[in-house]
Amino acid sequence: MLDLTIAHPTWKSPPSDTSRISAQVVRRSLIAPADLHQMYELLETYFENTTFHQFEMDLGEKEYVILLRAPEDARVVGFSTIMKIHATVQDKPVVGFFSGDTIIARERWGSSVLGRFWLKTVFSEADRIQMHTPRTLAYWFLICSGYKTWRYLPIFFRHYLPHPVSSGAAFDQEVLQTLARKKFGDEYDPAAGVIRFHHANPLRQGVAEVTEERLRDPMVEFFLRMNPGHAAGDELACLAPISRPNMTAAGLRLLRAGAGA
Repeated sequence: MLDLTIAHPTWKSPPSDTSRISAQVVRRSLIAPADLHQMYELLETYFENTTFHQFEMDLGEKEYVILLRAPEDARVVGFSTIMKIHATVQDKPVVGFFSGDTIIARERWGSSVLGRFWLKTVFSEADRIQMHTPRTLAYWFLICSGYKTWRYLPIFFRHYLPHPVSSGAAFDQEVLQTLARKKFGDEYDPAAGVIRFHHANPLRQGVAEVTEERLRDPMVEFFLRMNPGHAAGDELACLAPISRPNMTAAGLRLLRAGAGA
């Protein structure tokens, strides 16, 4: 079993035959300066109102970073950041795996490498935690300003919040509220279920435009209804229980593919 906390500061996968991208999970403290600047270049390309100082501050609270590299020059062409948030809800220990900045260069869109490695990383760490503390409940906690990120929820998981046809379990609703308040304080609006940052970083124009064709997708329409301020940088607070029974068939296939990487 992979122990990301103690035994393995980094691990890698060879380039995929389909995506030709290699992936690497790195402790945040071990990121090379050149990679750090390439990560920020990606962030600045796709998000407005960014500064390198803010990027460093946000990254400083994260524990792991998944780096995607181009095969031709090993340049960073995508990344996602991960941190764990511990809480107690109704006397039950909870850990939320929070996804921070997640970006893939436009020319690499469509690759499944990041999804596979995210699942491998998070499920491996959740397994490790639950082996030592079996009562701990694990969740994916994420925020979405664009519908493309939110679409990972119905692809990977059967039960998640917010859901277009189900209000979900009351306990899970409380977990989402607890994690969102703990992470974002007064920037979280519990009535609306969104985070309104004092200094927002909206997606740049053209990154996740909502066309008439996209609006015909009921999942996209639902996301826009739940997060009407997305264009201004509002983020929808989302949650999914991390467990194999909660995975869709597609999510399980991706998890198995990641385990074999």
